[in-house]
This record gives sequence, structure tokens and C-alpha cells, in this order.
Amino acid sequence: MTVVVGIPASGVGEPRSPIVGDVVKKLTALGAGVLIERGATDASFATPASLGDVAWADSTAEVVAGADVLWTINGLPADAEAQLRPGQVLMGLLQPYASAEHAQTLADAGVTAFAMELLPRISRAQSMDILSSQGAAAGYQCVLIAAARAPKFFPMLTYAAGTIRPSRVLVIGAGVAGLQAVATAKRLGAIVHGYDVRPETREQIESLGAKFVDTGVSAAGEGGYARELTDAERAQQASALAKAVAESDVVITTAAVPGRRAPLIVTRAMLDAMRPGSVVVDMAAETGGNVEGTVAGKDMRVGPARVVGPVNLPGRMPVHTSEMFARNLFNFTAPMIVDGALAIDWSDEVIAGTALTHRGRVVHDGVARALGLEPAPADPPRPAASAAELQPAASATEPTEGDPR
Repeated sequence: MTVVVGIPASGVGEPRSPIVGDVVKKLTALGAGVLIERGATDASFATPASLGDVAWADSTAEVVAGADVLWTINGLPADAEAQLRPGQVLMGLLQPYASAEHAQTLADAGVTAFAMELLPRISRAQSMDILSSQGAAAGYQCVLIAAARAPKFFPMLTYAAGTIRPSRVLVIGAGVAGLQAVATAKRLGAIVHGYDVRPETREQIESLGAKFVDTGVSAAGEGGYARELTDAERAQQASALAKAVAESDVVITTAAVPGRRAPLIVTRAMLDAMRPGSVVVDMAAETGGNVEGTVAGKDMRVGPARVVGPVNLPGRMPVHTSEMFARNLFNFTAPMIVDGALAIDWSDEVIAGTALTHRGRVVHDGVARALGLEPAPADPPRPAASAAELQPAASATEPTEGDPR
């Protein structure tokens, strides 16, 4: 039986869509069908003609009813989730750490849910990494926001009466988003400094032509993420960063810890030491912010600085971010489609490591621990599973097993 990939509308305020025309062609070549809710791609400027050979549905409910695999940007609304049936596959950015109740609801529904935030940070998975692709867009957008609000030119300019000195930009956090911010600020001609608690990022920052701010604090963590700092380390970091912040015309913060509130890095005292007219863009505003005084979705005056807390940065450029998102999901899904049918290989560490729920259980250890759920008993490696094998076990009612960039 041909597997059908369903694309529901992304919801109010989300212009991205997880499907584009070239990905439709690739799915079709694998023998899969594509079912899209009417209007789901309008805000990302993908026209019906550009999407090609797809079927259309008039509602999210119709997509859920007709699809075997659902691709979403940020999950489904509650009423649509209530219609999910055992054995369906849901994948996208599902905010796995947000709610124990939500994770358990997906498990109880018998859904196999893949939260792309949980994708293992290994080389083989890079082409599937939605956090990285969307983070690159976010870092780029942060610099454009800062440049538009700064009362100074970014590059050095020479004019008839003299020379204008370039702006000084400090980027805090050197993940994908931070490095993209460093590169973009350099392209605009600013003097750029970068900082990250992971010492191995120094070479990456300097390779982009920026200078590394060395605070003497190292917080290298597992899986390519930074670990949370101790109180003593945080104090040392703050002392060293205070000078760099005060000397900057623009500060961009991008630090995040998976499943937790964003760490507070730039304090009110640091902001008060900045020059009047300085701009701070806090990319972590949606998860609490790296900057004291950040308000998500607002542009605030905090002391002499202008603190901007943008939300859904990738949604500001939905043509390219939809393309990136769709390709990431295709690269993750393609190995599961064999001769047009769904066949999930649970011995694949990428697939197993990204799974949030399966066969009536929360199967990700890290999520289960973080949400206070009982870890799942370990299952032995299994061969590829057919669509029929995705049905939940009749007795599987216990919660079970189990990260900014």
C-alpha cells in the first residue's frame, strides 16, 4: 500500500510550510503520495502549480484522516491531535520537553512521533538537522534586525569630510546561528567579536574573520551543545563579558540549552554600561532570553540600549526556510520508504534517537527523565518494521524511554 505524506496548514502566524515542489518530486519518485491542505503553502509562496502532482484536502482533519505520515512545522493543534490514529507517524519540531502531558497524549494515541529537536548530533544526520538549517536563518536575520535599528553604519565609510569608523558587533554563542550572525556581520563590514563557552569554537569564530573573546570559562557539553554553567563559572563569565559588551555598538545573543530556559548572560548592569543608542538582539527571547529586560516580540528601551526580542526568526524568510525544512524532513523520511511503503528500521541510531513516542510509550530517555516520566524498558534492536508493526502493543500503556543550539 502506497504511503501518503500529509501536509496540514501550519497555523496562524506561521508562514513556513514543510513542503516544496522539488521535495514533492522526490517523494513521488520513492512511490509515496502527497496530500496537502489547501492554503497550507500560500504564505511560503509555493503555488499549487509549483508543487506538481499532489492531492488536495479541504481541512486539517481531512489531511490527518488520509495520511500515514504527517509533516508539520510546530506540531498539530489539539483538535487535530485528537484525531490521530494508532500507527500514524508524526514528525516536525514538536517541542518534546515542553509538556509531560503532551508527550504522554501522543504516546497514548499510539502515534510514532519523531521530534526533530532530538536528532542525534552526528555527521550522518547533518542533512536532516532542522535546528541547524533554521538556526542559520535566525542568525542571519538577527544581524539584519540589528543593522536596521542601529544608529550607525556597520561598515567603515569614507566621505568628503572624513571617515566613519565601522560598528563593533559582539555575537554571544557560536552554534550554527551564532556563526551565521558572525559571518553576516562581517559581510556588512563591522568589526566582529564572538564568544562561546565551548573553547573549540574559537577556531570557527576566527576562521570567519572575527576575534574570539576569551573569558577563561569552558562549558563543553555532550552532543555538540553547551552544558549549563555553575554559579561560579557564570560570575567569571559575566565579569569578562562586561567589558566586551560595554565596548560594543551591537550585541547579538544566541545561547540556548535544550529543554531548559535560556541562560541569562547580559545583565542590566552590562546594558547600563553600553553607549547610548546601542542595540541588543536576543535570539533566545522565546525561551526566556539571554538578556535581562528582553520581552519576546517586543522592542524595549533598557537603560541606554535598545533590546529587541524577535520571535519566529526563520518565518521572516519563508521561501528559503520552507525549502530547507522540507529537504531536512525528506532526508530523514526517505530511508523509511521502501518501494512506496513505510518500513522503519529501528536499528538505525538516527531514527531511534529522534523518536519521542512509539507503540504506546514515551521512548526517549532524556525526555522521559526531564519530564519526570518513567523511563521505558530497553527494547532489543529489531529489523525494519512494516506499517502493520507500527500498531501499539495492547498492553503498552506505561510511559517509557528517552538540543541550540
